[in-house]
Amino acid sequence: MLYYSLKKNSPPISFKDAVLLGQAPDGGLYFPENPTEANKQLGGRQGITRQIVELHPHEFATQYMLPYVTPELQPDELHQIIDETLSFPLPLVRVSPQISILELFHGPTMAFKDVGARFMSRCLSRFVGGIGHRVVVLVATSGDTGGAVAHGFSETPGVDVVILYPSGKLSQIQERQITETAANIHPLEVLGNFDDCQRMVKLAFSDSELRKNLFLTSANSINVARWLPQQLYYLSAYRQWNSECQLPPVWCVPSGNFGNMAALLLTVFNGIPARKCLAACNQNDTVPRFLAGKPYEPMQAVATLSNAMDVANPSNFPRIQELFKVTKTELNSLLNAGSIDDKQTKSAIKFVFEQFGYLLDPHTAVGWVYLSDYLREHPNDRGILLATAHPSKFPKVYRLEFGWTPQPIVGLSTESVRTKKSITMPAEYDNLRSWLMQRM
Repeated sequence: MLYYSLKKNSPPISFKDAVLLGQAPDGGLYFPENPTEANKQLGGRQGITRQIVELHPHEFATQYMLPYVTPELQPDELHQIIDETLSFPLPLVRVSPQISILELFHGPTMAFKDVGARFMSRCLSRFVGGIGHRVVVLVATSGDTGGAVAHGFSETPGVDVVILYPSGKLSQIQERQITETAANIHPLEVLGNFDDCQRMVKLAFSDSELRKNLFLTSANSINVARWLPQQLYYLSAYRQWNSECQLPPVWCVPSGNFGNMAALLLTVFNGIPARKCLAACNQNDTVPRFLAGKPYEPMQAVATLSNAMDVANPSNFPRIQELFKVTKTELNSLLNAGSIDDKQTKSAIKFVFEQFGYLLDPHTAVGWVYLSDYLREHPNDRGILLATAHPSKFPKVYRLEFGWTPQPIVGLSTESVRTKKSITMPAEYDNLRSWLMQRM
């Protein structure tokens, strides 16, 4: 399959080249020429919903993802990548009569980003051998992406990873997962917010002189190898859902940069049933305002308890707009978006724990509020909510608000094991450019 730039000023390229470049030379995101090819290859909606039950999960995932990666990856290579990517459970847990939670925090960094980061790192490790020099992976993080990428690319031959994160905006555990890492991981602590980090990364990719000296790619969800495999856990969720409920689910995704929601919508257009798709945002409400009929006007990012979603200008929303354009579907017919504040977030954590004995992390709590509000108006529906991170990654929230700290998953440590390494940098692109030219 070929991939084209959403800005339409760069030629279409292969999956391999899209992975290696990350972002198109014209500054656009890459998008598959045939985004619903999996639907065609697997026999349409009926074929997909039948085979998702009949085939082994990894075999079905291989068949589903194959159109996106051929001819660069053969079926046996892709199957191995998927085996290594999905090496931890993705359980769907019924919490209330109407809400089941897809727990995406059982991977090595306790966050949903582990799936995309592991898939991309394994693709990239296969591709770098043929280009003859080191690849610099440049990534901005608002929370969990950095840790997942740092772990996924740790000690990968031929790859250096540069991670920009906003100073003082991450939890201690999130920062440890970025700064206590292997020698090929280079954390840059930016004196600004996530939008500053994302802006600096985008400027680097559009800097033709810099790219003559460095082979840059991205591990943010702007990279197709990070974005596309996020479909895999929606397949897993529906497989589990279908075994006990024949109704199409209402999907609810805690949303910041909107890569996760873009992956869900792609999965739905490929044939996975959905009654509705809900994007649950915190007080950074650019998309909810837009879907309510207001202009698309990103404001200054607001710091919230759900810090990984503190994104005012989500990079992946253009992919969502393109997907609806390609499929000739009205945006508001399938997608709703809402904004939840910190007071509602804290109330949801308290209510769900007291009522059901289940502890939500702050991001999942945002989704709980929005999904619950929707289901109250649609009492015959049931929903799937994504739990995007484990509560133990945010001990300060629970300590300050509730006076106690969640326990980590058994076998996953939140303790510091290495000395923190990071370089503090002003939120100006020239500083990043100079550092890259000197160090990389």
